[in-house]
Amino acid sequence: MNKSKLAIGLCVAGTLTAVLGLVMVIIGPIIINDQIVKNLVIDPKNEMSYTMWKDVPVPFFMSVYFFNILNPTEVLAGEKPMVEQRGPYVYRKRLQKQNITFHPNATVSYLEYRSYFFEPSMSVGNESDVVTIPNMLVLGAAVMMENLPLAVRLLISATFKAFNEGPFLSKSVGELMWGYDSKLVDFLNKWFPGMLPSTGKFGLFSEFNNSNTGLFTIHTGKDDIRLIHKVNSWNSLTKLKYWNTPQCNMINGTAGQMWPPFMTKESTLPFYSPDACRSLELVYQREGIIKGIPLYRYVAPKTMFANGSDYAPNEGFCPCRQSGLLNVSSCRANAPVFISHPHFYNADPVLLDYVQGLKPTEDEHGLFIDIHPETGVPLNVSIRLQLNLYMKRVSGFTETGKISEVVMPMIWFEENGYMDGAIVKTFHTYLVLLPMVMVYMQYCFLGLGLATVLGAALLHYRGKALLKKDLPTVIENHGIIQFERTVIPDASVSTSSSEQTPLIQDHVD
Repeated sequence: MNKSKLAIGLCVAGTLTAVLGLVMVIIGPIIINDQIVKNLVIDPKNEMSYTMWKDVPVPFFMSVYFFNILNPTEVLAGEKPMVEQRGPYVYRKRLQKQNITFHPNATVSYLEYRSYFFEPSMSVGNESDVVTIPNMLVLGAAVMMENLPLAVRLLISATFKAFNEGPFLSKSVGELMWGYDSKLVDFLNKWFPGMLPSTGKFGLFSEFNNSNTGLFTIHTGKDDIRLIHKVNSWNSLTKLKYWNTPQCNMINGTAGQMWPPFMTKESTLPFYSPDACRSLELVYQREGIIKGIPLYRYVAPKTMFANGSDYAPNEGFCPCRQSGLLNVSSCRANAPVFISHPHFYNADPVLLDYVQGLKPTEDEHGLFIDIHPETGVPLNVSIRLQLNLYMKRVSGFTETGKISEVVMPMIWFEENGYMDGAIVKTFHTYLVLLPMVMVYMQYCFLGLGLATVLGAALLHYRGKALLKKDLPTVIENHGIIQFERTVIPDASVSTSSSEQTPLIQDHVD
């Protein structure tokens, strides 16, 4: 009786536990996803995620590599350029959003300011190092003005000579990065305002430091989490005006810092880059783990900078040259400037034949972003791009000598950042560890409940089997009454001994 009650109790308890586990299996993912959505929405009430978005806590660095020209005199004579890579010169990058304004349509506007600080301990060399690169003011202007009348070209060439501007520059890294004094620049800004992108010192990154990337308006995800971080407009534009087709002028994806959650291997990473003047898109490559956090790695497809002949949708970015080059002259004051992957990685191999000293590899020159797929938060980022100048001999400009037609690499840079320290521990605890514990708990409850029900069933059937086995016999040493059968003759019946019918009488011992 006691075993029967115990079996029933265990069965009830096991059933309830299994039901609880089953309920957790069904609603557990819903609860986890709901918490992810709740904590990711861009809202000052979401302290952790809002702080991460407003003042990016991840350390970001920009590593710059210069292509120092070893044979400038020979290049002027028509020989192939020979370069050596110098660097990296590493700068800590600080990002901070200002003028944050929330709008009723679940969007938010902001200006993101960036500033750079040289890190000598992380650099190979100092900002005082002198390198030789093409003079963009001279060689770029020559290509831009090659269709002007010869007299005008000769006059401009004479102007270059008057200001001692030659085809190549030998300047310090700091001057080339952040600007140097140039009488030619002062002259052009005075007499031809707007001709140059910068009104102060002329440098490759003079416009970057202590500047913003334009007015972004993005979705907060409050109405639809699938839209979170996606760009609604940039500088009040919903489409660009640089390119030749509506598709190429589209502003797609996010601002390049975070993406919507619940990504799959079929998802892509579209984002708008003001520096590239266009939208870019990365594709899934593989899974991985970093500091215990699962990730998806996304990389640039080979079609990213392919020309219109190799990839028809890119026709709108032309006039094009070889595949692997993006012509950004339309958004860089018509200067013959091209963007590519470093060392012409993933580009037409012919580009490597024009310049000596380039050795592209995926590990060193391919760009990637590692994303936590459940939240859309980047864990490790490495954006690598190269700045190139198209140069050639132009009649009327004696500064161009006999320079062969070439897309000349000048610098390449890598912007990288990764989660580390306290923030990665917090991220791992709340967005990886706790959901994992919930998953384990739900299956533990389900398994424990089923095991308990099975144990109760075994206990019940074992008890019944023992009962059937013990009833036919009486076990004396357990105090159970034993019956004996004794045969007694019936005296009232007169029969012979051979015909006597026995009567059975039970005696109790």
